[in-house]
Amino acid sequence: MIPTLLAQANPPSMHTLFWLGIITLGVIALLGGIFVTKYFNLWIQAFLTHANVSIVDLVGMSFRKVNPNIIVRSKIMAYQAGLSEKDGLTTRALESHYLAGGNVPNVVRALIAANRADIPLSYKQATAIDLAGRNVLEAVQTSVNPKVIPCPDPSQGRSTIDGVARNGIQLKVKAKVTVRTNLDRLVGGATDETIIARVGEGIVNAIGSADTHLQVLEKPDSISKRVLEKGLDAGTAYEILSIDIADIDVGDNIGANLQALQAEADTRVARAKAEERRAFAVAQEQEMQAAVQENRAKVVAAEAEVPLAIAEAFRQGHLGVGDYYNLKNVQADTDMRAAIAGTGGNARQPSPSPQ
Repeated sequence: MIPTLLAQANPPSMHTLFWLGIITLGVIALLGGIFVTKYFNLWIQAFLTHANVSIVDLVGMSFRKVNPNIIVRSKIMAYQAGLSEKDGLTTRALESHYLAGGNVPNVVRALIAANRADIPLSYKQATAIDLAGRNVLEAVQTSVNPKVIPCPDPSQGRSTIDGVARNGIQLKVKAKVTVRTNLDRLVGGATDETIIARVGEGIVNAIGSADTHLQVLEKPDSISKRVLEKGLDAGTAYEILSIDIADIDVGDNIGANLQALQAEADTRVARAKAEERRAFAVAQEQEMQAAVQENRAKVVAAEAEVPLAIAEAFRQGHLGVGDYYNLKNVQADTDMRAAIAGTGGNARQPSPSPQ
């Protein structure tokens, strides 16, 4: 009641109503201008190209944080190339891929390229490849135009693949592998590094199976044939079309070098064993010399007991003076003969005089 009474007491003037109308019309015009600027232009483009994108879809994209320019232009590009919603290119499908973090224009370009080249590629497969982190457009282009992979990869620091034939000669090989993308194995398939590693392994194996390096130099294509027969592209994202040997150089005589190193090692082992035997002989000689000295000491000790035994014989009456002098004469005669023979008899202890 009170607002009504106040309104009746102070009715709005015509001037105020006029400005309120002007402001309202201005706001409506501003909103209309924004709407036309943001959505109408896209809607007209979609309508004229029969891309089938409604105003409601465009407004909904803004609320769903989807860039309508990317979706509309990608759909127009697909429809102009002959693709349609029957191929999975619906507005919702494009929005879903955008929200999943995919590259919508790249997927559409890949589908167009595959369609023009008669390569079977579905929208689901293309989005799966894109979300897997692979460049689906590049994959389709590689399927149409095969690429060449150098083997080995120069960026890895190696310029040749080195193999040794059975005669010990080293061969340095450079190869080029021509591959085509296999879209069915692209998701989860191995990449260039695996191809390079497998081809390198196959080349080394082929060279090692040759009896001489001359066989490889005469027929380099024998390496390619043996490598291709192994099906090295299994489990990879590529199909190997050809393996071409670009260059072969003769390296070192690895067999001779290994034999020289082995001979040097054998010489060192023999020297060590000889030194061991020499040290053992020296030690044994020292032991024998010590044994001789020990025996000599025992002889000297035994000879020292002879005078004592003679003296004891005199005291006991078992030895007479005549017997003693006869013994002395025999000793003197023995010493003289030893002196004449030059043997130099051992110095004898003087016999004690009879007590």
